[in-house]
Amino acid sequence: MTSTYPTPPPMAEITVGELVTDPRLATFLTLLAGESGMSRPIRHPRVQKSGLALVGHYYGVVPTRVQVLGETEVSYLESIDAEARSAAARGLFSLGLSCVVLTRHGEALPSIQKAAEATSTPLFASRARSNRIINEIHALLDEKLAPTTTLHGVLVDVFGIGLLLLGKSGIGKSECAVELVLRGHRLVADDVVKCEWRPPGMVFGAPADMLRHHVEVRGLGVLNIQDLFGVTAVRESKRIDMIVQLDEWNETTDYDRLGVDDRFLDILSTPIRLVTVPVRPGRDMGAMLEMAARNELLRRAGRHSARELLSRIEENVGVAPGVSREEQPESLAGTPVTVVPPAPNSGSERADNESLAFIPSVRPRGND
Repeated sequence: MTSTYPTPPPMAEITVGELVTDPRLATFLTLLAGESGMSRPIRHPRVQKSGLALVGHYYGVVPTRVQVLGETEVSYLESIDAEARSAAARGLFSLGLSCVVLTRHGEALPSIQKAAEATSTPLFASRARSNRIINEIHALLDEKLAPTTTLHGVLVDVFGIGLLLLGKSGIGKSECAVELVLRGHRLVADDVVKCEWRPPGMVFGAPADMLRHHVEVRGLGVLNIQDLFGVTAVRESKRIDMIVQLDEWNETTDYDRLGVDDRFLDILSTPIRLVTVPVRPGRDMGAMLEMAARNELLRRAGRHSARELLSRIEENVGVAPGVSREEQPESLAGTPVTVVPPAPNSGSERADNESLAFIPSVRPRGND
C-alpha cells in the first residue's frame, strides 16, 4: 500500500441554524430575511462567490455552499435598473441556496431581501469585510463538517508524535499511557478516541467529552490525569501520526524483525503507518513506545535505519541494492557469498531469544 492520500471521505452536514448560532460566528452576522429556512443543510466547507449568477450564468453554483455577496456584486446590482435588479435577485435565490451572506456595509437592497423572503432563503448581513467573514466561516465549517469516526484505543503525544495504541481489551493500553505520562509525555484520550479528518489529509484524535483527561487502570479504577500530574500532562487533541497495535506475545507468530517494509491502516480513508508490538511480562513498553516515536521522527527527517543497514550489507557483499544474486553482473556472479544462519540454541538459551534476528546478506528476489 502506498502512502499517498486518496480521495477525502464524504463530508458531514450541518444546518444553517447550527452554523450561525455558534458563538464564534454569531457576533458577525445579522439575520435580514428567510428565517423559515434555517433548517437548510450546508454540506461544503468552502464558501462561494457567484457573481456570474447575477447575470444569469448559473453553471458551477453549488446550492449547499454558503454564498457570499460582497461589494463587487452589490455595486453591480446598484448599477442596473430596478427591473433587471429584481430579475437578477429572483434568479439567484430561486436556486434553493442554503444561505446568503451580504458583506457590504451590512445592508441589503430591497430586491435582495424580497427575493430571499419569497424563497425562504436565510439572508444575513455582516459589517465585517468579505475576507474576514470568509475566513471565519471556513474555520468553523472545517471543524463542523469534518468526517468523523470513533475508535477504541488510547492516544498519547510522545515527542510530538501522536501514537494511537490499539489492541484487545485488557492488553495494557491504559497502563502504557500512564507510563508515558510518568515519562513526561501527554495523554490525549483513553478508551474512546474521536477521530476527525481534516484537509489536506490528516486525522486528528480527541477524547470523548465525558472521558476527557481520565484513564481507567485495572485495580486502581478511574484516574484524572490532569488532577494528578497537572495541565502539562494532557492535551485536547492531536494529529494521529502512527498506529501501534499491541498484541499478546505468541511464539508461533512471525513478528517483523527488520522493519524494512511499511504497513498502513486506513482511518477515514487516510493511510497511517502501522507497527505491531508484542506485549509480554518484563518488556518495558514505555521505552518501546518512546523508541517507536523517536524512530518515526527520524523517518520523517529522511532516515530509515533498517533500509540503511540493509543497503550497507548489500554494498559490502558487492550487490547493488534491490538486486538478487541471479541478477548480479557476471563479474560478481562467481563471488562466493556466505550466509550464516542463526546458531542453534543451547539448552540454557531461550528459543525466542530476540538477539537471534536473521539478516540475509543478499536481498531475496521480489522483496525490494
